[in-house]
Amino acid sequence: MTSLASSREETVLGPAPPWYRWLVLVLISMAMFGNYYIYDSISPLADVLKAQLGFSDSDIGLLNAIYSIPNIVMVLVGGIIIDRIGTRISTALFALLCLIGAVVTVSFGQLEMMAAGRLIFGLGAESLIVAVTTAIAKWFRGRELSFAFGVNLTIARLGSFAALNSPSWASDLYASWSAPLMLSVTAGVVGILAAVAYWALEVRASRKYSLGHAAAGERFVFRDLFKFGTSYWLIVLLCITFYSAIFPFQTFAVKFFIEAHGSTRELGGFLSSMLTLFAMIATPLFGILVDRLGRRSQFMMWGSLLLVPVYLMMAYTDVTLYVPMAMMGVAFSLIPAVMWPSVAYIVSQERLGTAYGLMTMIQNIGLAGFNLLIGWLNDLMGASVSNPGGYTAGMWVFSSLGLFGLLFAWLLRRNETGPKAHGLETITVSSPKGEAAESSG
Repeated sequence: MTSLASSREETVLGPAPPWYRWLVLVLISMAMFGNYYIYDSISPLADVLKAQLGFSDSDIGLLNAIYSIPNIVMVLVGGIIIDRIGTRISTALFALLCLIGAVVTVSFGQLEMMAAGRLIFGLGAESLIVAVTTAIAKWFRGRELSFAFGVNLTIARLGSFAALNSPSWASDLYASWSAPLMLSVTAGVVGILAAVAYWALEVRASRKYSLGHAAAGERFVFRDLFKFGTSYWLIVLLCITFYSAIFPFQTFAVKFFIEAHGSTRELGGFLSSMLTLFAMIATPLFGILVDRLGRRSQFMMWGSLLLVPVYLMMAYTDVTLYVPMAMMGVAFSLIPAVMWPSVAYIVSQERLGTAYGLMTMIQNIGLAGFNLLIGWLNDLMGASVSNPGGYTAGMWVFSSLGLFGLLFAWLLRRNETGPKAHGLETITVSSPKGEAAESSG
């Protein structure tokens, strides 16, 4: 009897089949699709909010900055929660907060209430990303990890692409500030439904397959935050500079294209969405490349270098905007395909949620600060259709962030080619030491 039970247990607790893992990936990525759509629903509305509600650039910057402000604390708390209660409950909880935030944002036409909605959304959104990122690491660690992250970002960024191009496919709705935001509520519903479906799949998998994750409920000790090594902190610094150069630019990008380059709202939305379009296509491809070649910090150096000149090209030259936006798109594809999976190689799995939470917390300090800074700079310099040069100061800020990103990526490469390397430059899917190296940290 005992032998039969043991045999049955071995059969039941085998690894999940590939199709099951990829189905899980699609569902958790759809939860992020809703998240990304809600976030980017503000940018195409910038001039409409200005015309109909009297918002200034500082007000518009606030709507995205306040999304990041609670995450200066919340994503770290969220990461600890994820390590304690698991990814399936966390994903549903945070997706629900995203939906509630979207509903509050569209329900009122006052800045204070819209900001409150964006704050609620922010409480859930970044922690949702941490939960999904941790889930992917759990399901794909030791397999096609970078490619899985790339596919996840492709599906998620489809939400950004749809939102930024909504002036084209939903142009009739832009006669009012509220109608486009109702679409973001629909995206939030999609997100919560996907999160619930993922919950059901993981409950089923926990009974049939070995998921290989750490035991839930392990006690968190605050001093563990200081045990993350130099490579981790260099990735965090690259993260804050890279995303602070991308997302605050996108907050004002459509307005900048309209007022400084004379584009239509539809063209401005498409130009901004080029980042997403490139990332949707190229991020999984870069993931496959990195899985096979390694050299992760070297790839991050090249991505950072690409970002440096693009803002000054838009500020000082007449080159078609498609060129700098394509360069940004390549960088926006390359760095995330390498950066987020790299953390899973240098931090132990039982602390992975906390590591991603801490990283996202610091990232959001940058996003909040630079959204407010660029909005203030635009107002200070009088950036408008009659004074397009007022945007130049902000372009210099963004270009400087690219330079700092390049510095941190170079320092990471130096550390990862030295005696304290974690294998970021050498681990590949065919590496016989890949599994062992991943457990370090």
